[in-house]
Amino acid sequence: MLMPKKVKHRKQMRGRMRGVANRGSMISFGEYGLKTLEPAWITDRQIEAARIAMTRHIKRGGKIWIRMFPDKPVTKKPAETRMGKGKGAPEKWVAVVKPGRIMFEMAGVDEATAREAMGLAANKLPIPTKFIARAGGF
Repeated sequence: MLMPKKVKHRKQMRGRMRGVANRGSMISFGEYGLKTLEPAWITDRQIEAARIAMTRHIKRGGKIWIRMFPDKPVTKKPAETRMGKGKGAPEKWVAVVKPGRIMFEMAGVDEATAREAMGLAANKLPIPTKFIARAGGF
């Protein structure tokens, strides 16, 4: 699973997901992209499931870029534990995405194949997404 090698702080506050993405909102590497329409936390397992779905569909053709990284630790206290006694242990890693963020990019395949592959990836994600193509050539 994806996770940082080292972090400055072991636990983080939850934070807020207000506004739209001002970085990572344009297609930079590929020809096609998958854009978020709502804010969410995307877990390392969801990113991996979407990546596998896409790569299996394009069958070794083309290239995929993952434009997000799960660098936020989410903690959870054990079941049936009394209140107090501090914050729980880090349970999983999430990537915070805001509306307009490009999550995945793809190149080297035709649009129909890319659209289907991105659709399979979108089914693995907990938020509504939109398939987009780069405006004009390189």
